[in-house]
Amino acid sequence: MNDFPGDFVWGAATASYQIEGAATEDGRGPSIWDTFARVPGGIVDGSNGDVADDHYHRYAEDIALLASLGLTAYRFSISWSRVLPTGAGEVNQAGLDFYRRIAETCHEHGVTPYATLYHWDLPQPLEDAGGWLVRETAERFRDYAVTTVDALSDVITHWTTLNEPWCSSLLGYGAGVHAPGKQLGSRSLHAAHHLLLGHGLAVAALRERHPELALGITVNLYSILPASGSDLDAEAVRRSDGLQNRLFLDPLLLGRYPADVLEDTGTTAWFAEREGDLAVIATPLDFLGINYYSRHTAAGPEDGVFADPSQASMLPGSERVRFVDTGAPKTDMGWEVHPDGLVDVIEMVHERAPELPVLITENGAAYPDVVEADGSVQDKDRQHYFELHVDACREAIRRGLPLRGYFAWSLMDNYEWAFGYTKRFGIVHVDYDTQVRTVKASGRWFAELLA
Repeated sequence: MNDFPGDFVWGAATASYQIEGAATEDGRGPSIWDTFARVPGGIVDGSNGDVADDHYHRYAEDIALLASLGLTAYRFSISWSRVLPTGAGEVNQAGLDFYRRIAETCHEHGVTPYATLYHWDLPQPLEDAGGWLVRETAERFRDYAVTTVDALSDVITHWTTLNEPWCSSLLGYGAGVHAPGKQLGSRSLHAAHHLLLGHGLAVAALRERHPELALGITVNLYSILPASGSDLDAEAVRRSDGLQNRLFLDPLLLGRYPADVLEDTGTTAWFAEREGDLAVIATPLDFLGINYYSRHTAAGPEDGVFADPSQASMLPGSERVRFVDTGAPKTDMGWEVHPDGLVDVIEMVHERAPELPVLITENGAAYPDVVEADGSVQDKDRQHYFELHVDACREAIRRGLPLRGYFAWSLMDNYEWAFGYTKRFGIVHVDYDTQVRTVKASGRWFAELLA
């Protein structure tokens, strides 16, 4: 461990809808995931997050478990619907009290709380009013951020505005595979803009009110390589990198949208009318969070023939890109394991903002865990995944990149969005029938690493 700085942050991450349960308790209002989970066919196993890991009642046990593994930071998200049940207006004090209890319990165990204000669970009344497709939602997000941080800034000093706006916008409003389940093609970029605007409005307001806090945003990034040296494959890389990475990094860090992406998606005129928002979106950050899981290897259409758009994903331009199998090992999600891509994405950020500290805010793998006769879970594949990616963190630091911390995804098995309870990412196993927690081999590996 001598090759990591003494103040390097080691933690694990969760998200509110995936673990909390207590969906209708203590004044919580419905979110878009409560609604989407009840759409027939929307969730693989037909499940929902009404109970999940029951973290709402078991948070003290879970935080103590995190601390017992030697982890010293807990990244969790706050449910907007617990704090403001209708998305705006009257505050639900019981919701704020719950997150205060989480933060105070973290401090009791020597754990630093890292709070995310939005991990995909928009209050349903705001979606009914237009959701992230309308500017008003960005303004409501700023108000929610101010309300929440004002109430909890004495116990939480590290704040992330949004988690993975790519997923919230392009998967939620483009492909329709995440809540709210809409397939609007290029209009999903309108949602991306309003998410980023909400982030900028929130950071600007919080910076003025709480200059002592550390403020950031988390984006999911992919290293994307061409399958060959062909022009078609280079074009596929440009397109996929544009939508996946540059559409978010460039406005956040450079104060501009990538012109080629707007041209590809037919949104140039719409964005031109909103150029004044870019200064807000690019409000300076204290850190950038990166969620990294895998790499893409991109290729153009086979034999130069574009796929039938009706058979392609509803993401704009996706019919012009193929992701090819490189033969690398895969996780249970079908994602290839490429730890060197973690270094690539940190460098991607470093090129745009050389002085900006970076945190790996999520990194992990789903595998089909087996509970042995003795009750243990020997998840050696997941342990090996973590070994490879912690080594990649070492390499990033060796190269002088400003990596400041690493959060494993996830602390516990949980509700994996559209996959329901069919995929397990935790370093702690959860028996969903009994809610019994069992540290897996990967969790014990972290404990040994940090001992």
